[in-house]
Amino acid sequence: MAPPGGSPRLVLLFSGKRKSGKDFVTEALQSRLGADVCAVLRLSSPLKEQYAQGTPLRLRGWGVDIICLGQEHSLDFQRLLDASTYKEAYRRDMILWGEKKRQADPGFFCRKIVEGVSQPVWLVSDTRRMSDIQWFREAYGAVTQTVRVVALEQSRQQRGWVFTPGVDDGESECGLDNFGDFDWVIENHGDEQRLEEQLENLVEFVHSRL
Repeated sequence: MAPPGGSPRLVLLFSGKRKSGKDFVTEALQSRLGADVCAVLRLSSPLKEQYAQGTPLRLRGWGVDIICLGQEHSLDFQRLLDASTYKEAYRRDMILWGEKKRQADPGFFCRKIVEGVSQPVWLVSDTRRMSDIQWFREAYGAVTQTVRVVALEQSRQQRGWVFTPGVDDGESECGLDNFGDFDWVIENHGDEQRLEEQLENLVEFVHSRL
């Protein structure tokens, strides 16, 4: 079976703890490579959109099927996308809802984000689980590489991170802690010059694959 989406020349799967700077790094790379060459894909986008809108549920009762919306609806999808307290208020429930979707279909969100993507380079900004990596490796093979963004706890705290039980000790944050075989590691501790050097190295690598 052919993989979904287009035929990328390179797929970079970014992971890291909350406030490590995954979005900052992927957006910085896209600005250097150009939006016509590089697409930033977020696994959380279809999750948040469906969570915000509610998903149709089929309930059987009294011999008939009843279609209704889930209890998670009438939320502001755009506010769930940003780094606001609004998103944080719903984060735990979104995680639980997303886990149920993944248990039923591990590739559900992966397939959603690659639909219609035509750029040759894909940056998946929020890889969180082994199942995500496995799906992309099975679908796109050798063009898939993993990138871990790391930051000192102090740096993350300065960016607003506060430990939240049920979130920071859950699979969505810890699922790749023991992966241990990342192709790239980007240190984002607050040293702008060091970060720039690492980004330049990654950009050079991307250009070598085009």
